Amino acid sequence: MTAGQETDHRRRPRRRGPALDEAIFQAVLDELAEVGYARLTMEGVAQRARAGKASLYRRWPTRIELVMDAVYSRLPDPSAPPDTGSLRGDLLALLRANAEALAGPAGEAMRGLLSEALADSEVIARVRRNSQGATLRTMREILRRAVGRGEIDPAAVTDRRMEAGHALLRYHFLFNGTPIPDQVITQIVDEVLLPLFRSPTCPPSTGRAPAADG
Repeated sequence: MTAGQETDHRRRPRRRGPALDEAIFQAVLDELAEVGYARLTMEGVAQRARAGKASLYRRWPTRIELVMDAVYSRLPDPSAPPDTGSLRGDLLALLRANAEALAGPAGEAMRGLLSEALADSEVIARVRRNSQGATLRTMREILRRAVGRGEIDPAAVTDRRMEAGHALLRYHFLFNGTPIPDQVITQIVDEVLLPLFRSPTCPPSTGRAPAADG
């Protein structure tokens, strides 16, 4: 493609809104699969999506923001997680879906985002806000159902407990790669999550030693 052709906007399809977003996000995922995160560029995405580079920069000032939006566009809706009728079934379905996503472009994006974020505290804070926000919304809905079924006590639902399963899944992914064995997912659910949510919360420590008897 010549420089003149590349900048001739009349040759591009006139797309706006969701149609343009879909084309851009698909281009990001295709670029991730083909060249990896390290070699992904805004120019390459614009060319593949047949979109104007300036329009990408107006909406996504950085590659990180564009990649995060593209990846999250393909993940399950955090407000509507799987409903199998039991807490164990819901947790297994959720972690399996996440493991499958990590085996594709989302996993490549996560590796790249984390490596880039480690050098920039502002970037890593943005990545953490996005990932934890989706995780907590999904887990909160699953646990709301479990409370309604009488499987767990509402007091057992805390932010730290809700983050545990995804944290362990990401840890295995980063250090062992993909595919994540189903046995690992089952162990996370049966050995960690179910005991966590079925156990009572401990009262906060007062920092004082217990009073002596007598």
